[in-house]
Amino acid sequence: MLAILVNAASLSLLCAPATPSARPAVRRAARIFLSEESTKVWQMEIDLGKAGTANMRMRPTMDKSEAVIVQYALPFGLNVENQQGKAVCTKDGTGGEKVGDVLRFTTEWKMGLPRGDGLVSTAASFGGAIGWQISLFDVAKATSWDSVVEALVSNTPERTDSVTLIFERPLSS
Repeated sequence: MLAILVNAASLSLLCAPATPSARPAVRRAARIFLSEESTKVWQMEIDLGKAGTANMRMRPTMDKSEAVIVQYALPFGLNVENQQGKAVCTKDGTGGEKVGDVLRFTTEWKMGLPRGDGLVSTAASFGGAIGWQISLFDVAKATSWDSVVEALVSNTPERTDSVTLIFERPLSS
């Protein structure tokens, strides 16, 4: 069962399986490496649950900010609103997101061919083996609010047991 409440530009999301989960509702992701070059870049190792890890580089969109990585077990709740084209957190969450944080990336599941450069993935591609593939959805590059909602709700119990969210938090001067 999936409950979504959308009010114009806001999103209050609760993704829930038919039966309650005995797992803890929140897990925090591990490592963030900051690169203080002339062009600031955050280098992160993102825990994708059963799908493994992803190495990622991200440029901040604010002058003074920090990256916050939150991982929720399903079901998860999230309160974000479309404010001037950004997905802004409107309510503090149990995973660590706070009011004013901007959702930058979320895990997303799409149908696609296997990825990789191994023999098995190459053979599966030629054989047309299509399956669910995980990726990180760039919320800042979303073409519509609906595509953000679709990426968030693609994290279902049939595909995964968790969702990973990357926020950018403004720092006070």
